[in-house]
Amino acid sequence: MGDQSQAQTTPRTGTKFPPGIISRFAGAGVDLEAMFAAGHLGNRMGVELVEAAPERVVGTLPVEGNTQPYGLLHGGASAVLAEHLGSIGATLHAGPTKMAVGVELNCTHHRGMRSGTVTGTATPVHRGRSTATYEIVITDDRDRRVCTSRLTCLLRDAAPDGTGESS
Repeated sequence: MGDQSQAQTTPRTGTKFPPGIISRFAGAGVDLEAMFAAGHLGNRMGVELVEAAPERVVGTLPVEGNTQPYGLLHGGASAVLAEHLGSIGATLHAGPTKMAVGVELNCTHHRGMRSGTVTGTATPVHRGRSTATYEIVITDDRDRRVCTSRLTCLLRDAAPDGTGESS
C-alpha cells in the first residue's frame, strides 16, 4: 500500500502508519490512534499496520520478542496479530456507530519461525449487520504460510463515548 520509509509515526502512540491512513480512518469516524494506544497488546508486541480497508487489512509482527521457550514464534503472538487485523477490518466495515468485539478466534499453526517478520493479511469471509468474519493468513518472509486464522466479531452499537458500554 505504500513505502514503509514514508510511514507516518504519530506522537500520541509512537506507532507507524502508512501515509494518509489516519485521515481515511478519521473520515470513517474511527480513531485509529486510539486502537494503538499505549498499553495496547498489539502495540507492545510490535504490530505495524501496512494497509487497512474493510476489504483487506495487512500488518506485520516481529518474531523476536514474541517467542515461546523453545525459541519459536509463540502461537499466542500469531493469535494476537490475527485478532488485531481482523478486528480492524470489522471495525472499518461496521462504521463509526458500532464497535467490533471478537467472539470467536481459531488458529491453525503450520510452521515454526525463529527469526524475521511475519505478515498477516485479513480478508472478509462474511460482513453483515451484526457480525463480521475475517480469514487471516500469516506468512513468513518467503511467503510461506505460518498460520491460518478465522475471527468472528460481534458488531455492537457504540455508546456516545465510543466505549460500547451503555448506561
